[in-house]
Amino acid sequence: MLKGLIGKKIGMTQIFDDNGAAVPVTLIEAGPCYVTQVRTIENDSYSAVQLGFSETKPKRLTGGQLGHLKRNDMPPLRFLREFRTKEGSVSEGDQITVEIFSVGEFVDVIGTSKGKGFAGVVKRYGFAGGPKTHGQSDRQRAPGSIGATSGTARVFPGKRMPGRMGNERVTAQNLKVVLVDAERNLIGVRGSVPGAKGGLLEIKEARKQ
Repeated sequence: MLKGLIGKKIGMTQIFDDNGAAVPVTLIEAGPCYVTQVRTIENDSYSAVQLGFSETKPKRLTGGQLGHLKRNDMPPLRFLREFRTKEGSVSEGDQITVEIFSVGEFVDVIGTSKGKGFAGVVKRYGFAGGPKTHGQSDRQRAPGSIGATSGTARVFPGKRMPGRMGNERVTAQNLKVVLVDAERNLIGVRGSVPGAKGGLLEIKEARKQ
């Protein structure tokens, strides 16, 4: 059975459990998603399901995108994403809603983290920086020496240095589903998920349960 949805981050709130404890919850508008294509091992060498989400105006899509969707008489959909799954679980044209998940399940949520621009090593990696006294004038937030010995005579790739921070694909793993509202297409997960409000998210069954 396909356990995946595309959604949009609404924001955070809190609900109270049976013991009266406040639980931090992220609300996600997930689905309804349409099955726009089913990939099979015979035709594509792997098994997956392509889902479409968020209806839009036809003029915002290319002719190829519209033709792809019209094969199964589907509306113009803004976002298409693939989910790996076993064969025969769904058919093209099917509609997937939040009802595939239930309260108590664990999911992985994938999104794009907030972009924070160019950042130094203190903000980006938590470096301690240099001393604040003893004649220090401009080295307080500097990374320090980056070179190796004369035998190496180069800087290794992957060295932690200043650069662009955020705006990366991030997966929040093992988030507990605490709310499923089929009428409003809402799913609530305990904790935070990547990205800003309105950001696109992929919700999948947790891989490390």
